[in-house]
Amino acid sequence: MGPGLGMGYSFFIVLLTYVLIPGCRTEKRNITVAVMLPDNLKYSWASPRVLPAIRMAQEKIHKSGILRGHTINLLNFSTEDSSGSCSENEAQIIAVDTKLYNKPDAFIGPGCTYSVASVGRFASHWKLPLITAGGPAYGFEKSEEFKTIVRTGPTTRKLGDFVNYLHGHFNWSSRAVMIFHDLKQDDRPHYFLSEGIYMVLREENITVVALPYEDPQSFNYKDIITFIKDNGRIVYICGPLQTFFQIMKLFEDEVKNPEDYAIFYLDVFAESLSGDVPMPWKGSAIQWNDPIKLFQSVFIVTYREPDSPEYTAFRKELHKRMDFIAGCFHDGFMLYAKALSEALADNVSQNDGINITLRMQNRRIWGVTGLVSTDQNNARDTDFSLWGMTNLKTGQYIVGHYNGTSKEILWSPTERIQWPKGSPPLDYPPCGFSPCKEGRDLLSGNSSNTQKLKLEKELAGMLWRIRWEELQFESPNKYHKRAGSRLTLSQRGSSYGSLITAHGKYQLFAKTGYFKGNLVAIKHVNKKRIELTRQVLFELKHMRDVQFNHLTRFIGACIDPPNICIVTEYCPRGSLQDILENESINLDWMFRYSLINDIVKGMNYLHNSYIGSHGNLKSSNCVVDSRFVLKITDYGLASFRSSCENEDSHALYAKKLWTAPELLIYDRHPPQGTQKGDVYSFGIILQEIALRNGPFYVEGMDLSPKEIIQKVRNGQKPYFRPTTDNSRHCEELTILMEGCWAEDSAERPDFSHIKIFIGTKENTVKPGSTSILNNLLSRMEQYANNLENLVEERTQAYLEEKRKAENLLYQILPHSVAEQLKRGETVQAEAFDSVTIYFSDIVGFTSMSAESTPLQVVTLLNDLYTCFDAIIDNFDVYKVETIGDAYMVVSGLPVRNGKLHAREIASMSLALLEQVKTFKIRHRPNDQLRLRIGIHTGIVALSQIPLLIFIHFRLKAFEMFINIEKTMATGPVCAGVVGLKMPRYCLFGDTVNTASRMESTGEGW
Repeated sequence: MGPGLGMGYSFFIVLLTYVLIPGCRTEKRNITVAVMLPDNLKYSWASPRVLPAIRMAQEKIHKSGILRGHTINLLNFSTEDSSGSCSENEAQIIAVDTKLYNKPDAFIGPGCTYSVASVGRFASHWKLPLITAGGPAYGFEKSEEFKTIVRTGPTTRKLGDFVNYLHGHFNWSSRAVMIFHDLKQDDRPHYFLSEGIYMVLREENITVVALPYEDPQSFNYKDIITFIKDNGRIVYICGPLQTFFQIMKLFEDEVKNPEDYAIFYLDVFAESLSGDVPMPWKGSAIQWNDPIKLFQSVFIVTYREPDSPEYTAFRKELHKRMDFIAGCFHDGFMLYAKALSEALADNVSQNDGINITLRMQNRRIWGVTGLVSTDQNNARDTDFSLWGMTNLKTGQYIVGHYNGTSKEILWSPTERIQWPKGSPPLDYPPCGFSPCKEGRDLLSGNSSNTQKLKLEKELAGMLWRIRWEELQFESPNKYHKRAGSRLTLSQRGSSYGSLITAHGKYQLFAKTGYFKGNLVAIKHVNKKRIELTRQVLFELKHMRDVQFNHLTRFIGACIDPPNICIVTEYCPRGSLQDILENESINLDWMFRYSLINDIVKGMNYLHNSYIGSHGNLKSSNCVVDSRFVLKITDYGLASFRSSCENEDSHALYAKKLWTAPELLIYDRHPPQGTQKGDVYSFGIILQEIALRNGPFYVEGMDLSPKEIIQKVRNGQKPYFRPTTDNSRHCEELTILMEGCWAEDSAERPDFSHIKIFIGTKENTVKPGSTSILNNLLSRMEQYANNLENLVEERTQAYLEEKRKAENLLYQILPHSVAEQLKRGETVQAEAFDSVTIYFSDIVGFTSMSAESTPLQVVTLLNDLYTCFDAIIDNFDVYKVETIGDAYMVVSGLPVRNGKLHAREIASMSLALLEQVKTFKIRHRPNDQLRLRIGIHTGIVALSQIPLLIFIHFRLKAFEMFINIEKTMATGPVCAGVVGLKMPRYCLFGDTVNTASRMESTGEGW
């Protein structure tokens, strides 16, 4: 290679290193920020309004020096089209061109929603921060799609949170109406502003009905009034101010009871309150009949404009051309600068947008618009103002302020809202959305109208509703004291009984909990939300009305997403299916007929009630309470019980074993079922009770639930039905079963006829018995005996496991020490005047380990010390420890044996040596094992510390012939237990050390 070529190559390497390795380059000092805003002043984020505020923030950043010598270069681009409107396409082109030619480190703007969405996706892909005080739409809450967008202005989600707070404060929990102006062009500001209220209230399971409207030239505003009257009393209107006035004028003319409404006008920039005195109707040329009476029910919702000295100075400096949104852009720029400063201090690249964006998340700073507090989605917590009439003479409005950070509203300390009726209106009035016709009918004593009014009040009251917070899933203290058995049963299952799993063998139990201190059954409903239609409200009312001894009592329902559930009475004995499958429970026919009779009574009542039918009758929905009374559960509330679409095939067919053939033609039959279908289900339960072989037992056939359902659904003669056995039950019961599961539903009996038949059989089932009371006492004695046998069996199993655990403990610690630890006592260290200690190891163990596999070494040690352990059981000694090839034994502790300890150790040593002579190593059968043994008698100290701290074993090099070396000494020691986890019985004293040294210096035997 020539000199010139070599120098060129070296220069290329240096240049490549400079380009690729950040540390080899001069640090970039300029930070480029692209500002993308429209010029049209119809937008609150127009460039003439916002850009001066951004430049003010730029100047503050440079003067403060927080960017550590870096300077910010602003690039300004317009994102509007030729017509002066926001252009999504223009914004995308500018963003791509800017990234290609100017390589910005961050974007400020756009403000229009569609432009923010398109540029925001690019910015997230490029990992560059995008700071805006626009883009209020709910869709930006998707942080995974817009992960680098930071919104420091008001957002529709925060407006929804504020409205949700108002609903909770005024006890509006069921319904609201949303009216919004939408021309479906440009930036659709009123649509996106309304979106947050609609979405948040629906998340809280509040029904929201929405109606978009257009300009008066193309839309009949009387339809808006009709829509409001037919759908709700809490109304939100979002649109241009003049259209709001036109709607309110029609409302004044068409609605005769405005006091029953609460109307909220979303006027976020307070256009309607711009006069010297805040009276919304003053800005209109419309001739009002009685504006004070009308607007007494009208509230204005605005952004809360800051009143801080910083904001006043900010507006003064910019000649009052700036508004709240401009201040939000200013504060967003300052927030970015602070996050960037921290990133640079941590040696993070200035264009690492992900890192910088995370530093702006869940952040608080003070800006010209007050506290700037962001949430986990990088959206600012927004403050709002609520304006309502407080002076009925002047009609003057006064304000209450909502703090978006603390989620609380601060009401005026001196004034209060003047509700027309003295209190907030109902969101669901007693008479529904039709006017109450009380007057003449009530005065004339018309009881039917009085009852109707009472019914409507009951529907609106929603007495069935249970808040999720009211349910507890941990037992109250009083249940620990006086209901222990119930606690045990509640842990096992619930009153919903068993559900067959995918394998068809095991059972799953619904949850239980506590409501107002009482144990209840809780069944979760697989629905995202419950629409509180009039039909649903009637279903819930009918459930509360059910009070019958053989139907589980409906306590209430929770409709708080995602915790939608039904709460009913808890029956601790489990389901009928549980009892039938428990072979330890002996059921005589008196008891069986009693259970059958309870089912018939419950179903007969249900069929004659408003509910009409069950639709899901099966043995697992027949539950038994503490008094052995059978009750039917899982009935009613068809709107709550829609089938799950993602059920396991086997489980789905297993649940259909009780379903009538005429209902099997539906993939998902109506949840309310039919009365004749219930009779068919009862016939299947009868066969379960009679044979106790599970549902739809067919003798001699092992069919899956799916195969059974297919055969029943085919409907071919002879019809496929379960097996009956007259040798195990009476012939009359066979006739009843076959009648209940007849193919033609018209041939099936009603429960009123079944009730008569079962009542007769129950009275004649045991003609030889003296009385039902004697039979009941006999059954109670039988149940007690079964329980005693079960307790005895469980006790024996417990004692066996306890014995195994104690034996294991005695293998680890001396018997006397283990007993003290079991009693919870502290084991005190004890001195022993004279004991004999034995140490031994294998001669040449290290060399043998080097020439053997780990598994062979483990096998050798296990074989040797298992042999040793069997031998030492014949002597009065205690094995202390084995570590590697070292084996330690002591005699004279923990039980003193006088002067016999030396004899015991010596005899044991000889026995071990004798055994070693015949010991064979599996993987080296020709090698002879030799031991090196050390024995000493003296005082030992016993303490509770790890053995490795005070005993050291010296492992000798491995020889071809394996030897064991032996020495012996006697002396005093101290012994005790050390540690709480894996406690060790340890020895201390010179005797231990002496024995160890004698072993290490001894000769092999």
